[in-house]
Amino acid sequence: MQHPIVSQEEWLIARKALLAKEKEEGRVRDEVNAARAALPWVRIEKDYAFDAKAGRKSLSDLFDGRDQLLVYHFMLGPDWTEGCPRCSFLCDHIGDTLPHLNNHGVTWTAVSRAPLALIETYRQRMGWDFPWASSYDSDFNYDFHVSFTPEERASGGIDYNYARRPMNRDELSGLSSFIRNEAGEIFHTYSTYARGLEPLATTLFLLDRTALGRRETGSLSFVRRRDEYPNARK
Repeated sequence: MQHPIVSQEEWLIARKALLAKEKEEGRVRDEVNAARAALPWVRIEKDYAFDAKAGRKSLSDLFDGRDQLLVYHFMLGPDWTEGCPRCSFLCDHIGDTLPHLNNHGVTWTAVSRAPLALIETYRQRMGWDFPWASSYDSDFNYDFHVSFTPEERASGGIDYNYARRPMNRDELSGLSSFIRNEAGEIFHTYSTYARGLEPLATTLFLLDRTALGRRETGSLSFVRRRDEYPNARK
């Protein structure tokens, strides 16, 4: 893309025009946030079980005493040797947000279908300390459309991001939100997938404010695990 070289006065005119669009973007974002908060809820009827460092846990246990829960569906399958690079990129942004989320009554955890031992091996490699549980012998990932059976994949299409699409993948990513009332009932309030996960990564929005932007040939094509970049600190 060729960028014209202009005077400060001409640049200011262009910048103010963009500012009007940015303000409209903010207004639309506020409207979307309000609509998201107004979504109806679905009661969780199934008893899900997870393996965590502290032992066997229910979905209620994952709330860790708070009334809201965010689950990041991290792509790490039972027979994988390492986690998804894009999930790893997104989760690199999580650690320092946890105190702020916890202060608002929100617990954040990753959940993968990989056995706990594999999760812990990869966690140690990446240096993360956020909560992360295994749903290895649970329907959880399948029910929230981030894991897919061989039959689903062989059918020529899977249900992902609220549409049926041709894809032969056993694992995909997502983010789901839950709330628990005083009676202990748990409700699913929201899930997002694909590019709906981008707001987790502030790196993307910082790149969007540079002249050359993300410099990607496809969605997140530039992303590597952080220890795989050239000159990465080992």
